[in-house]
Amino acid sequence: MIRFEVRTRQRNEFVEVTDRLRQAIQQSGVRDGICVVYCPHTTAAITINENADPDVVHDMLLWLDRTIPQEQPGFRHGEGNSDSHLKASLVGSSATVIVDGGQPVLGRWQGVYFCEFDGPRTRHVHVQVIGR
Repeated sequence: MIRFEVRTRQRNEFVEVTDRLRQAIQQSGVRDGICVVYCPHTTAAITINENADPDVVHDMLLWLDRTIPQEQPGFRHGEGNSDSHLKASLVGSSATVIVDGGQPVLGRWQGVYFCEFDGPRTRHVHVQVIGR
């Protein structure tokens, strides 16, 4: 398993980690197989989406914030980050990527993102590459 750090600067932020994923795959020595990108934090997530137009990330964050605002009547979690837990659960804690020829198989406009919902923080991403 390979692990790397992600430092976030905002409460809600997507950080593209595609290049770090490529490095992890190369470091693993696997040419063909699968790669799991995993976030071990309950208020952060991993997703694959468009990386060509930054407005996509903006729109995703805008929708999540409008749909699940930080302050909602009835939230009970004492840390004040119930919205962060909900967002992380909706987006998901991991993504699986096919590895072919030592490279992640991603669409032309796709990138892998670490999704922060309770920052700023220093976080970790785990990468497990399996194959030959």
